[in-house]
Amino acid sequence: MDESYSDAFLKRILERAELLGVVGLSSKPTRPSFFVGRYMKMRGYTIVPVNPAYVGQDFLGVPYVGGLADLPEGTDFLDLFRRSQDVLPIVEEALERLPALKTIWMQIGVVHEEAAALARAQGVDVVMNRCPKIEHQRLFGELRKGGFNTGVISSKL
Repeated sequence: MDESYSDAFLKRILERAELLGVVGLSSKPTRPSFFVGRYMKMRGYTIVPVNPAYVGQDFLGVPYVGGLADLPEGTDFLDLFRRSQDVLPIVEEALERLPALKTIWMQIGVVHEEAAALARAQGVDVVMNRCPKIEHQRLFGELRKGGFNTGVISSKL
């Protein structure tokens, strides 16, 4: 399982992404998916939250949708907050339903080689076991704003 990606590859993916379907996005502000969705929205990406448990609610003003069938046709990026064993049917459906899909991004801890191979065979870029928020911060110089890369080695201020 090779999960190394060049910075140029990750940056290209993040620069071209426009309409992000975030599968498993929680409405709870303490959940990692909420942090990621909020961050990406604040950086100008259009976010469509996918979570059947929250249909009828909204995420920062955007209505939740119940599944991939409800995503806009132009969705070009899927961020998966699902367990590895749940990924294959999601990827299969996404490849069938989303003609504009360019990227499938599996969050930290999520790896599914068969799903990745299937997507790559159809020309879709795949990232596994990474977080787009962390990579965006790292690649676009925002880690310092998050308290990282400050140049301070001591825990004392």
